[in-house]
Amino acid sequence: MRLANHTHLTYCTNIHPGESWAEVWASLQQHIPAVHQQVCPNQPFGIGLRLSDLASRQILENEHLVVFKAWLQAQNAYVFTMNGFPFGGFHHQRIKDAVHTPDWTSRQRLDYTVRLANILAELLPAGIAGGISTSPLSYAPWYRSAADLTAATQEAAEQLARAALALFRIFEQTGQMIHIDLEPEPDGIMEDLATTLQTFRQFIIPASDRLAAAEGISSELLRAHLQLCYDVCHFAVAFEPHAEALKQLTAESIRIGKFQLSAALRVQWQDAQREAQRKAIAAFDEPTYLHQVVARSTAGGLLHFPDLPQALASAEAWAAAEWRTHFHVPIFLDNYGLIQSTQQDIVEVLQLQQQHDYSRHLEVETYTWTVLPADMQLPVNESIARELQWVKNIVEQMP
Repeated sequence: MRLANHTHLTYCTNIHPGESWAEVWASLQQHIPAVHQQVCPNQPFGIGLRLSDLASRQILENEHLVVFKAWLQAQNAYVFTMNGFPFGGFHHQRIKDAVHTPDWTSRQRLDYTVRLANILAELLPAGIAGGISTSPLSYAPWYRSAADLTAATQEAAEQLARAALALFRIFEQTGQMIHIDLEPEPDGIMEDLATTLQTFRQFIIPASDRLAAAEGISSELLRAHLQLCYDVCHFAVAFEPHAEALKQLTAESIRIGKFQLSAALRVQWQDAQREAQRKAIAAFDEPTYLHQVVARSTAGGLLHFPDLPQALASAEAWAAAEWRTHFHVPIFLDNYGLIQSTQQDIVEVLQLQQQHDYSRHLEVETYTWTVLPADMQLPVNESIARELQWVKNIVEQMP
């Protein structure tokens, strides 16, 4: 849907299980009309579409894309952003660090992303730019030495530049402007503001500029296709101050292609309640996704843990003042009894967006409904609609 400040608000359909096009198509028909009716029945409904590699291939077979376009028109719906981060299976199996596979060092990742861009070019309404969120190049712990990490980052940046060139060619041929939105995430090559700025400065921008020069294209035109997906949960886990982060990104001409509106778990440890709080956070330890933890000590230092079990087993983490955990929880709640969420970070980012117009794309991404503790698992369509309405209300109440 389109908000009063001209931004497009949606939710990411990676919430719904489904890896084949048949499964995705069935889930879209089941959920989109119901959510649309609850949230904005009298205006067009934007969709944040997630297609796996398999689904992206299958939708191009037979008349699937034609049928889907006709359905969108009949439903008064449109696609303006896609999630190209998870390549393969994303539900009902152990994902963990495999969500980064294949990474940007792989030709598979390049081909998949360009295929998504060609699909999005077919679906985008005229006059609306489109975005595709993607991996932060790779998963840093896979690389055992600084040299290996540097080599992987360099190769990934070269591949990314080739993808940007393909998107530029799509723009030349169709007039459809599509950007790749790199998504910093805990333990990614880009995981916080510092590593994001460093990766753009040292690898992404130079690789893009070299390819632009070789192709006789303006470097600015090519760079326009390389933007950032600012996932609020991920930056909150890193304890990043959002105003400063967005200010620095803007100063270095790194555009925000999309804000993903998501909340992390937050524990402010209280001595009298530590054991009860520990049991509360342990209830979120599940085997499907990575739930990285950043713990802030009483002195302000940060400790990083690759997953929740390692933090739960750490005496250092146990002595920390606060934990933030990469677990996307419903954004319409700010506390869960003895533990909290980083909901206020979303409010702050929406206020900054209102003031500075960083991006026209807002996407709620709570993909964990099926792995939440049982007492938090509510009917999914109602929950999605409640999240979207919460965002809409926040934005509409701003001056």
